[in-house]
Formats: sequence, structure tokens, C-alpha cells
Amino acid sequence: MDEATLDVEPGTSRRKARELSATQRALGLLTRREHSRKELTRKLTSRGMDAAEVEVAVANLARDGWQDDGRFAESLVRARSSGGYGPARVRAELATHGLDREAIAAALDTFHGDWAEIASDLVRRRYGPVAALDLNQRRKAADFLLRRGFDSASIRAATRSDLD
Repeated sequence: MDEATLDVEPGTSRRKARELSATQRALGLLTRREHSRKELTRKLTSRGMDAAEVEVAVANLARDGWQDDGRFAESLVRARSSGGYGPARVRAELATHGLDREAIAAALDTFHGDWAEIASDLVRRRYGPVAALDLNQRRKAADFLLRRGFDSASIRAATRSDLD
């Protein structure tokens, strides 16, 4: 072994990694999945990037169509609804990403599914047929749906028996 090899720290390559710009890092994140403007800014600044450089990079990416809060919101609505979450939970999560009420309402309007059907499917998968549930199990199912963000009309529709 020569002396140059001994100077290399374990776990690092001999070649120095070139520093990526805020725009390059942001594009790397955006190629994996959609990100909100707030989330993208937070991730980049938490990785030691200069806040002013991050703001400029994110603004440029938004201007050029690489980052779009509306597209992010629609993607999150699709993902959470298919994951069995209701509109209240989705609305709250979208709000944590810094989206305003209009953007949240527009994203929820793009959802073409049936919240009550999603709730009914969750109850069937978790508790079995609704007709076979006793009052205590229906209460548990209703509490479960409430925690998942469903409204009272969807909960009633999902937990009522076809015999009622």
C-alpha cells in the first residue's frame, strides 16, 4: 500500500464528492416524489444549504413547473384516500404542508371517489360484515373511522346494518 491510500478516512472515497447546488438537490428530491414548497424548503435547509439560495432555487423550480403545490396536493389526496384516510385527515395533512384553504379545497374537489364507500370498505376489512357487528363493535368501528378522518355521514353509512 502506498501512503496516499492510508490517508483516506474509512467510509469515504478518495475522490471528493462535488457539492450539489440547491437546485440540483431539489430536483433530486422532486424526481422521487412530489413535494410541497414548504417541505422542499425545509428539507434543503435542514441539509445545511443556505436559506436564501434555497428560496431562490425553489422559486425557480416552481416557476419552471418542476414544483407545483397544486400537483402535490392532488397527489397527496390520491395517496391518502387509497390508504383509507378520510377528508378531514387529508385536509389537516395538507394544511401542515403550508397550503391555503383554496388550494386544499381545490385538491379535495379533484377526488372523484366516494368517501362513504372507502369507509365501508375499511369496516368490512377490519371488522367483517356490518350486519354481524354488535353495538359495541359498531362503536369501535365508528371511533376507528373518526380517527381516520371520516365525517359523520360517511361513518353512519359505513356502520349501519343493511337490516336497519
